[in-house]
Amino acid sequence: MSADTAPATATSTEHLDVLVVGGGLSGVGAGYRLQTECLDKTYAILESRDALGGTWDLFRYPGIRSDSDIFTLAYPFEPWREKESIVDGAAIRRYIEHTATKHGIDRHIRLQRRVVAADWSTADQRWTVTVESTDPASPGTSTLTCSFLYACSGYYDYAEPYAATIPGIADFGGQVVHPQFWPEDLEYAGKRVVVIGSGATAVTLVPSMAGEAEHVTMLQRTPSWIAVAPRVDKLANSMRERLPAPLAHRLIRTKNVLVTQALFQFCQRFPAQAKKLLLQGVEKGVGAERFDPADFTAPYDPWDQRLCLVPSGDLFKAIRRGDADIVTDRIAGFTADAVTLESGRELPADVVVTATGLQMQLFGGVRPSVDGETVTLNEQFVWRGAMITGLPNFAICVGYTNASWTLRADLSSRLVCKILRHLDARDLGAVVPPLEEGLTERPLLDLSSGYVTRALPHLPRQGDSGVWRVRQNYVVDAATTLRTDLDATLEAIPHTAARSTRTTTVPA
Repeated sequence: MSADTAPATATSTEHLDVLVVGGGLSGVGAGYRLQTECLDKTYAILESRDALGGTWDLFRYPGIRSDSDIFTLAYPFEPWREKESIVDGAAIRRYIEHTATKHGIDRHIRLQRRVVAADWSTADQRWTVTVESTDPASPGTSTLTCSFLYACSGYYDYAEPYAATIPGIADFGGQVVHPQFWPEDLEYAGKRVVVIGSGATAVTLVPSMAGEAEHVTMLQRTPSWIAVAPRVDKLANSMRERLPAPLAHRLIRTKNVLVTQALFQFCQRFPAQAKKLLLQGVEKGVGAERFDPADFTAPYDPWDQRLCLVPSGDLFKAIRRGDADIVTDRIAGFTADAVTLESGRELPADVVVTATGLQMQLFGGVRPSVDGETVTLNEQFVWRGAMITGLPNFAICVGYTNASWTLRADLSSRLVCKILRHLDARDLGAVVPPLEEGLTERPLLDLSSGYVTRALPHLPRQGDSGVWRVRQNYVVDAATTLRTDLDATLEAIPHTAARSTRTTTVPA
């Protein structure tokens, strides 16, 4: 992996066929698809951090793990070979690094390079991308051009978490930590810890800190729905013992896709029954004497927000042992060594963890422009969950909200490769989704989670049917996405004279 870009000269700028932004799970997967399905294309992957891995390199809080099974989170082309199916962040990071090295994708990754601007030139039919070095030893900016720009930077703001208003927290005398920026030297052994939040991060942190801390309390304003999943999939491991790794991986992946989709559909169609089953699972896990339905009954239907996954009931075991508990209340304020609640109760604390959520941010906060004019993203529509109206030769990679990220990400990367081959086959300079008349506007993401509802005013929209509908259904998408008629649904833009005569610098 390189932290350097090719040097620019007075007469030339490095040009690439495809520029991928983001060196995490999506970016590495995009690199594999580009070099196996578009063999003649030059590409580079820019990553702002000093290591690849994206989310799985950034988040280092105790217990950080996937909230879906690794067989569907893993790439379809690189089998998962370890024992556990719900795995921690370090294992996922190793898997991404292994995949990048094994397939030579690491040679295309340029670390410590943050994209700060991107402008499409209609005359030149290419993107001009301004890149800022994040290496303190070599600060500065450089410029690249590319024919196609693919944003694989996820949809979270990695620089700033959601700043929830927590009354009186400045009065607290202990240490306050946000999971997104977990201190490597944080000592919590033998201390009293209060984790504020009820989402996946809080549900992960509490059992991971319990036992080592004196006591851990999960303080929630409103509960989330919690589901139990086995940390080790015995059927999957049995299949891997008997079948070749690629075949076993494909079969396990298919099984898990169908099980996940069936669970989602059941929760959506029969919410009352789903609530009953989820609460029964919690009661069994924590024990009847410690079970209070008020602490585990969310004010929304299951899968209106993402389910919180508890591998092998680790949270429930911590509660049952007495190492942790859950308190449902509102914060009134803080003292030097406690959280005070509206009920009048005080929670003694030495460390407070604010697991209050993340902020969404497409394309790392960059506002793409066309011929110098910024394109307002919330006025645009998304085509096939990837391209955006008003932006030629541009795609984003966004995963599912109700299943593993990689399922949708890999489909998007394969769709990008199909578009690149289409450009060559039709001898086109660019394509762009044309905005259709009479589209019925829908929010891009159909979740009521706080991080989604806060971001919706800033996100592009989806339509209600056809190529404009962003389905949360991998089974349907897998059958339809790559069969999309590009001639019928994308506007074709012929080569311009400037594009055909301009010389470019292509890296070796």
